[in-house]
Amino acid sequence: MTDPPAFTVALVGVGARAGLARHVDAAGATLVATVDPDPAAGHRADRLLGPGLPRYDDVPQLLAHHPDLDAAIVASPDDTHHEVATRLLEAGIAVYVEKPLAITTDDADDLLETAHRSGARLYVGHNMRHMHVVRLMKQIIDRGEIGEVQAIWCRHFVGSGGDFYFKDWHADRSHATGLLLQKGAHDIDVIHWLAGSSTREVVAMGDLMVYGRVRSRRDNTDRTMWDWYSTDNWPPLSQTDLNPVVDVEDISMMTMRLDNGVLASYQQCHFTPDYWRNYTVIGTQGRLENFGDGEGGEVRVWNARTGYLERGHVQYPIVGDSRGHDDADVLTVAEFVRFARDGIPTDTSPLGARDAVAAGVAATCSLRSGSAPQRVPQVRDELAGYYRGHQRRVSASA
Repeated sequence: MTDPPAFTVALVGVGARAGLARHVDAAGATLVATVDPDPAAGHRADRLLGPGLPRYDDVPQLLAHHPDLDAAIVASPDDTHHEVATRLLEAGIAVYVEKPLAITTDDADDLLETAHRSGARLYVGHNMRHMHVVRLMKQIIDRGEIGEVQAIWCRHFVGSGGDFYFKDWHADRSHATGLLLQKGAHDIDVIHWLAGSSTREVVAMGDLMVYGRVRSRRDNTDRTMWDWYSTDNWPPLSQTDLNPVVDVEDISMMTMRLDNGVLASYQQCHFTPDYWRNYTVIGTQGRLENFGDGEGGEVRVWNARTGYLERGHVQYPIVGDSRGHDDADVLTVAEFVRFARDGIPTDTSPLGARDAVAAGVAATCSLRSGSAPQRVPQVRDELAGYYRGHQRRVSASA
């Protein structure tokens, strides 16, 4: 009995999120190539993924050398996601797009349309749906422990914001739109998942309060984020070598009304000393809140009348994700391979990823227009149904 043919995967973009490709083999697939126009990317790939992988400058070169490629992970800069993923999908290749799906709602919608038209499978790397803290909160909600969800609040303390988002293209709105989209897409998607609905109205405020005052600037295109990252970069005003263009907000907040009536809020700050997320979900019979978002933290539930009660009435330990979302990355890549190869339904959702982008774009528009309320558009019904059905074609006779 012969072994089945290898399921082949290429990595497009050997940057800060290239580590996703380290999990391809464990998922039962084979990494066969990398794509990155930077000649130094070959050396980075050798260190990260092992020597010997061929590197190509662009997707056409990749396809010319690997015409039977099965799938690709797109981990290139956000403003390239649309173009790169479109080429791959049109070639019939299953695509994992690192979040966010795109930096405009129009581009996100176009990618959904392209995948639908081509029949190639589209997956978006919202790995937080696989973080234990998020799954634990969803399980508590789905069990009915706090009743029907009415409100969700998320505070995101981005303690590494100066290193992660203000020394390269992330700081330039022409490449990222803004951090309510680029960074906030994770939490907006989680809010939508926990609530079982998507945002349709949004109002936001934000400002560039700290990093705009840092005068030390440098073109860092010869380096990647892990070259300059250090916990010694503190306090925020002492940061050095910021991107030449810094015009995205370093603190922002948005309020949302979802389709099902749930009210939600999300705040992020990129100059806090600590780095973690705090969710509060309030239902008709109680509330939950996480303290810590990785190994050693816990989700606490209050389910009876009380005054101040520090640890609530029930405590659930958070396990896994001790080093950020590394554990979730393993699970996300494995889910992608199963979906791309076998069509197995996923917990992540391209439609959800699109809705996170659309909400983030609308919020950014609001905060840059005097907090004017914004409506978040929906995709057409047929397209929404296709993605809710896990990209399965329904025959006309069915």
